[in-house]
Amino acid sequence: MPATHDVFNQPEPLADVNLFAGNRPLQAALTFNAPGLDTAPLLALGATVGSADMRRHARLANVHTPQLKTHSRFGHRIDQVEFHPSYHALMAQAVGAGLHGTAFSAQQQVTGHAHQLRAAGFMLFTELEPSILCPISMSYAVTPALRDNTAIYQDWAPGLTSRQYDPELKVWREKTGLTMGMGMTEKQGGSDVRANTTRAVADGTDAWGQRFSVTGHKWFFSAPMCDAFLILAQTASGLSCLFLPRVLPDGSPNQLFIQRLKDKLGNKANASSEVEFVDATAWLVGEEGRGVPQILAMGTMTRLDCALGTSGLMRQALSLALNHTTQRMAFGKRLIEQPLMKNVLADLALESEAATALALRLARSFDRAGDAHEQVMTRLLTPVAKFWICKRGSHFAQEAMECLGGNGYVEEGGEGVMARIYREMPLNSIWEGAGNIMALDLLRALRKADAAAALAQELAPARGMHRALDHLAERLPARVEEMATEMEARRLAQDVALAVQAALLAQTAPAAVFSAFCDSRLGGEWGHSFGSLGAGVDFDAILERAMPHPSTSAR
Repeated sequence: MPATHDVFNQPEPLADVNLFAGNRPLQAALTFNAPGLDTAPLLALGATVGSADMRRHARLANVHTPQLKTHSRFGHRIDQVEFHPSYHALMAQAVGAGLHGTAFSAQQQVTGHAHQLRAAGFMLFTELEPSILCPISMSYAVTPALRDNTAIYQDWAPGLTSRQYDPELKVWREKTGLTMGMGMTEKQGGSDVRANTTRAVADGTDAWGQRFSVTGHKWFFSAPMCDAFLILAQTASGLSCLFLPRVLPDGSPNQLFIQRLKDKLGNKANASSEVEFVDATAWLVGEEGRGVPQILAMGTMTRLDCALGTSGLMRQALSLALNHTTQRMAFGKRLIEQPLMKNVLADLALESEAATALALRLARSFDRAGDAHEQVMTRLLTPVAKFWICKRGSHFAQEAMECLGGNGYVEEGGEGVMARIYREMPLNSIWEGAGNIMALDLLRALRKADAAAALAQELAPARGMHRALDHLAERLPARVEEMATEMEARRLAQDVALAVQAALLAQTAPAAVFSAFCDSRLGGEWGHSFGSLGAGVDFDAILERAMPHPSTSAR
């Protein structure tokens, strides 16, 4: 065609950048929570996940979605999911970075910061592609629960901590690496897992302990190509936690049948399925009849990943918005120089840094599991971080997308990542317990530990640094002790999250970030949407800190 116009004023995509080197809030959170941590692995991972090549894999894994193959060409039932090569490339990188069970290896535990190192890496990888991290997250979270069957754990732990990705469906002893998933919810119950009808009948004992024959279904069974799963089923003693492998120790396939894959809003590269069990073989993990607390040892850690994942998505959405607005011209100025846009971006930057600070603080508690205060904070902050960070995610993504205008709504090219982020955001809020479940879990945490004293200790370093934070901190312990009704549990979860975020920012962020966060979130100088910060905020300082390129200026 003859030329009709020149293409200009279109920003270059955010690619071939080191996502760790340019993330000063993440670096500050690590310095505070994990002093002395060797961040060289994160610097290397940041370069990998920020590369144009890996971004191409992320796009292709979402375009060429998983395909269910129930039968072979000859009519044999096979129940396998076929993935695009880019999916496997992403999985290999995530496993190679040790984002699954490697944090539990003896070599990593020696560092004292294994869970924080892994948490930061998980956040960085989420910026690249979150949906393949579902089996990675479950393989990480399975260890605390699986340890209660010593025989199985001894056999499977080497594969679950291996940095080798092995997608082949075969017996565990022949694989260089293993992944695990979980199956709890059923059609009739959802989060009410005690309503589960899947039944397990005792079928003898062997080297792995008490064996059961399982018949029933799971309505949401994510990543069905994992090598094994922890499931919930009704035994003679009640709801119990069972270990169910895809391939049995004798090499034969287990009686697990994939009915269909879910057609989801987002999370496209990951296969979520509906399955049925017909006399499938499984082994007891933990105490029979105590399946819910047993499998929740796994759920606690996947909830951590929900907070980490949403924080990573926030950071990537903010980086895309900053990358666009520093290049795009409108009305004679760069977009980032326009006062209203500057307000929106600074507000998003505050939210992103606060989410990062809270998520990494929660990860710290897993590294210090022997500390009494940290045990309480794990119980307290897990539902709080999962609730608040994930609840903020969808609104955050919508506002960040608006910074790009129509370019952000189109799923093509470099800025097409924003649309994928927007579709992904609701998942972490729903998965592993939606908002009400988290608020109820917070109430249970308050009843089991001296949460008020632990919270006061957590907020103490920031006392006297901002009047609005002092006011909230003074009232919170009494509210925690007096909370007896579910009706206000969500509000309490919000306020605990905001108070802890503010206290963390007081210790890790510049004064401009801390004061603007407290003025807006705690002091009432804020509206109901991003971009309503007061005129006295140091916008340039906040944006300078948030830039994905350390050398890029907001001015």
